[in-house]
Amino acid sequence: MSRSGYNVQKSAINALFFREIRTRFGKYRLGYLWAVLEPSAHLLVLLFFFGFIMHRTMPDISFPLFLINGIIPYFIFSNITQRSIGAIEANQGLFNYRPIKPIDTIIARAKLEAVIYVAVYILLMIVVGMTGENISVNNVLKLVSAWGLLILFSCGIGVIFMVTGHFLPEAQKLFPVVLKPLYFISGIMFPLHAIPKEYWPYLLWNPILHAVEVSREAVVAGYVSEGVSLEYLAIVTLATLFIGLAIYRTREEAMMTS
Repeated sequence: MSRSGYNVQKSAINALFFREIRTRFGKYRLGYLWAVLEPSAHLLVLLFFFGFIMHRTMPDISFPLFLINGIIPYFIFSNITQRSIGAIEANQGLFNYRPIKPIDTIIARAKLEAVIYVAVYILLMIVVGMTGENISVNNVLKLVSAWGLLILFSCGIGVIFMVTGHFLPEAQKLFPVVLKPLYFISGIMFPLHAIPKEYWPYLLWNPILHAVEVSREAVVAGYVSEGVSLEYLAIVTLATLFIGLAIYRTREEAMMTS
């Protein structure tokens, strides 16, 4: 009995997922555990160095919770989009198998990044809770919605980067440079309300800022960020996916044969 197109694609994505994790982490002595330990160590260093300073700047907010719910969403976006740039070149030989499409590579890589950073998030929240911080997830649905929309938005940008970078190789060097300023304008280190209101109309165009601030609202007790919304994040996500898939659709055959 023949399998449906959905089941074929699901199998292809799962195969690419396990291939990706073996390629990236299989060579390390700690194996797949390193996938979680590496970003966790990075974040713990940031928490240690910035914790004392930021506690004085934001005395009413738990800085560990504030940073975790800011920098992890940013890393999800950054890693998915940047790993999408060279996805075709890294898997070119696999496209000889008809079930595997270029877009499957992005979905597999996005799935891997999501799994890694959800595990990192849970681990760090447990560590922070063990230090005596009061953790209160006020709205799980809002947190999951913000992260889910952010992952889809990242996939949309990733598809655009993948297609553009394949046909314009020079753009592959440009995209990471373009993404760098987002670290400073996405509210990673400072809350939106710490920035003068006259700059808000410009900053609020950034969907990552909405994802970050909504995540904090869902977890940090008493944290309210005026001006951000899941609705805006959802609209931008849908628009980005539509544009990305439209571009991909017109170039899919050319990408597989070039």
